[in-house]
Amino acid sequence: MNTVAPAPTPVTRTLTWCLHLLVVGLLLLAGGRAVADGGPHAGWTVAVAAACALVYAAGPVLWGTALRGNRPSRRAAALWPAALGAVWLVLLALSADAVWVAFPLYFLQLHLLPRRAALAAVAATAAAAAAGFAAHRGSFGAAMAIGPALGAAVAVAVVWGYQALYRESEQRRRLIEELTATRADLDRAQHTAGVLAERERLAREIHDTLAQGFSSIQLLLRAAERALPDAPETAARHVDQARQAAVDNLAEARRLVAALAPPALEGTTLADALDRLCAATGARHRLAVRFRRTGGPAPLPTAYEVALLRVAQSALANTVRHAGATTAEVTLDRPRDHVVLRVADDGRGFDPGLLPAPDPENGGFGLAAMRARIDALGGDLTVASTPGQGTVLTARLPLTPPTGHGTEPVAAARTEPETEYKPEPETVTDPEARP
Repeated sequence: MNTVAPAPTPVTRTLTWCLHLLVVGLLLLAGGRAVADGGPHAGWTVAVAAACALVYAAGPVLWGTALRGNRPSRRAAALWPAALGAVWLVLLALSADAVWVAFPLYFLQLHLLPRRAALAAVAATAAAAAAGFAAHRGSFGAAMAIGPALGAAVAVAVVWGYQALYRESEQRRRLIEELTATRADLDRAQHTAGVLAERERLAREIHDTLAQGFSSIQLLLRAAERALPDAPETAARHVDQARQAAVDNLAEARRLVAALAPPALEGTTLADALDRLCAATGARHRLAVRFRRTGGPAPLPTAYEVALLRVAQSALANTVRHAGATTAEVTLDRPRDHVVLRVADDGRGFDPGLLPAPDPENGGFGLAAMRARIDALGGDLTVASTPGQGTVLTARLPLTPPTGHGTEPVAAARTEPETEYKPEPETVTDPEARP
């Protein structure tokens, strides 16, 4: 059984003091009128009015802070109005002026008691007020009943209206708090997603630039080591090429720190950057690399140029390290509605279905990084290879990207960071490729 009454609606300090002053003023009125009129029960009237004031003053002290909205027990919530009502009935029997005290009693009962009990108490108080006033007048008229009833109706409307407004205010406050908390959670989630996306973007950039450059430097230094001491000129040439690769890597590192476009694309076109990449790769390694361009020279969005250049770098790095090829060809084609980058070599080839899974120690993230770049721009990347027959890697990007990939038409050059990198367990350009 529930022994706790519902928590009353909190009342502001101003309203509480107004109720206190109203009760005290009406009791003083009843006592003062009795003394002024010199009735036979003036002394008793003053004494009972003082007792009523004491009971009212003792209520907040003895039965908690009900007027301030705390949750009193059911007995405490009912005992105070009942005791006050009993003393008031005695006062009403002594003085007709006590009928006015019924009005603040309505508010007290409506605030402290449950709704049904409060309505019953208010009705009983109104009936007692009407009956007491009629007894003092020695007759009964409609006005005697209308006055207390109207006061009771006004009190009920005021209290219930205040409670409805308070509940609505509380509901809005909770909704605002929930909205604020939700927005804070959303901001944190967006911040976390942005941090992860930028971290993966930087990891992809480092893989396609610095890691590939370090691999090239390592191959050149090994070639120089094998040339010593029989061919010092060849070793010196390899060392010089490794030094140049280190210079290029340093430029890439500085550019990554500055979060700008690749230096290979500064002040030039993608075709020129790919031509220089092929020439540098052929000069540093025993590989004949040729660049060929078909289609028109219309400009591409910056995000497209960065993605295609990185794909070409990664694919050529795989060819140098693992394909054992003698020739390679990079082709940039511009059909009507898309752009195509194709990297082909005559190396040993491989079976795309027998690739080991990538791991942090041995690498193997090359194709996943390339595929993530192309997929993020709404394109597709395919690898065709057969053991002993070379490898062909093809990347296609639409010139009018599909909705939902966050890209723009070719006419609008882009400089924003690339989208999130999500590796996929697909094929790579070489069976041993773990760049």
